[in-house]
Amino acid sequence: MGRLYVIQKHAASTLRYDFRLEVDGTLKSWAVPKGPSLNPTHKRLAVQVEDHDIEYADFEGQISEGRYGAGQVIIWDKGTYEPIPPEAELPIKRRLENGLLEFRLCGEKLKGRWRLVRIKGKKREWLLIKGADEYASRTRDVLQESPQSVVSGSRIQDK
Repeated sequence: MGRLYVIQKHAASTLRYDFRLEVDGTLKSWAVPKGPSLNPTHKRLAVQVEDHDIEYADFEGQISEGRYGAGQVIIWDKGTYEPIPPEAELPIKRRLENGLLEFRLCGEKLKGRWRLVRIKGKKREWLLIKGADEYASRTRDVLQESPQSVVSGSRIQDK
């Protein structure tokens, strides 16, 4: 049984995809401006942001003007993830400290092997990279194919 993961599409001052992984009862979070790609040759910038409470994984709606992150949020994808190799071999927290987390997603839109790799010399800048597996594609654009929420079916008007 895996741990929770969620991607919230967030139209704040700019459009981004907030990639969140459950680690030790909180959501470790990265803002991915271009969103995830199924193409293993694409390295998507993922800027680590503040942790969120686990309950935030269910949030979909409007963050009101004047508040941090004001704008519309939808749950673009959700599911579970499992670290590769299993956590018993090395805790997820330690992998993040070391700057490399490999994992398998089992979501509604994203599946298969992925990696988060911290950029050398940077504290908060990572790369989100799709693994070369049966779910990888050099031609499909999952962001364009499936822009809607997996919960409500609603869409965000891309800015």
